[in-house]
Amino acid sequence: MNDIEMNALGAQGMAALARGGNAEALRCFNAIVEAGRADGTVWVALALARQAFGDPEGTAHALDAALKLEPQNVRALLMKGDLMAAAGDRRAAVSFYGAALDLVPDTAGLPPEAISEMDRVRGARDRLNEVLHADLTRGLLSRGYDPANASPRFNESLDLLAGRKRRYIQEPRSYFFPGLPTIQVYPRESFPWLDAIEAATADILAELQALMADGPDIFAPYIEAEVNRPATQADLLDDDTWTACYLWRDGAPVPEIAARCPRTMAALEHAPLERIAGRSPFALFSKLTPGAVIAPHTGFHNSRLVVHLPLIAPKGCWFRVGNETLTWETGKAFVFDDTIEHEAANESAETRIVLIFNIWRPELTEAEQGLVASLMEGIAGL
Repeated sequence: MNDIEMNALGAQGMAALARGGNAEALRCFNAIVEAGRADGTVWVALALARQAFGDPEGTAHALDAALKLEPQNVRALLMKGDLMAAAGDRRAAVSFYGAALDLVPDTAGLPPEAISEMDRVRGARDRLNEVLHADLTRGLLSRGYDPANASPRFNESLDLLAGRKRRYIQEPRSYFFPGLPTIQVYPRESFPWLDAIEAATADILAELQALMADGPDIFAPYIEAEVNRPATQADLLDDDTWTACYLWRDGAPVPEIAARCPRTMAALEHAPLERIAGRSPFALFSKLTPGAVIAPHTGFHNSRLVVHLPLIAPKGCWFRVGNETLTWETGKAFVFDDTIEHEAANESAETRIVLIFNIWRPELTEAEQGLVASLMEGIAGL
């Protein structure tokens, strides 16, 4: 069979399949297979014809042949998932559905029918995952598992396994220090020095309010254009919905602000502030106006962590890092890794203001902190 004959036979088979002529389609595709000229598309078409005849074994054989030739054939993966689900093999179905969905992470721009099909498969996978998770949990309970008292990390692993949560990783935009744990929000007890900072909340707020009362406006856009750098978070560039008033900037106190906030500056000294000449400490009052949204983004390097101390925190303001969504509460600090995707919004009718500062990662030794500082100082001098 030459190429012209094979193409004609394939076109004839596809046309027959489209009008429901399954017997003719089966004959055409089998002829191509017998000639040794079948590619993944032909095997999938043959699988569709065999499926129409109610032949699950023949359908599976054709799909396996397609996937042997083309392991990333999305149509074959989806059909194999459906076949496994119909046979009651939920784990296999989830695996095939997942493989297909991974190959099409974004359906934007696809034809409506393709988008609908991927939505169907995503829903089928999620439902199967829930059933598998329920079965697995029942088995664990019978072996003594107690969710309320079990390791939070283990509980999270079950949510990840069930697809209820997504696995986030550190994605620094600039510098990556290897070997550090991926922790979205750190346990509060890891930082006993936060007690002293939280205890100073009323004093810090009073200094902030005095600054704001005296005017002129002490806040400027958080994201500002730099002539020698490309814009980051361009949607908020020079935007006055997310603004900052710096206490420390580029490794030095901002004189006109720091001098008027002595108790705030003293409170910050309780923290293991990241110290890099010309770069940090970095501390500011961050203001988010009503309706403001900070889109998902990641920070520049993972050798530091970020601390939030809420000062004015109306209901309706939230912050998400990875899988954890928090609401700011006045005087209750938290520490997170900003190289994990995070976002924020103020859905209230009032302004939200948080004190933000950076600290060294506690996993870094003093020697490593010094090396990172030297590296960053060297980069700044290039």
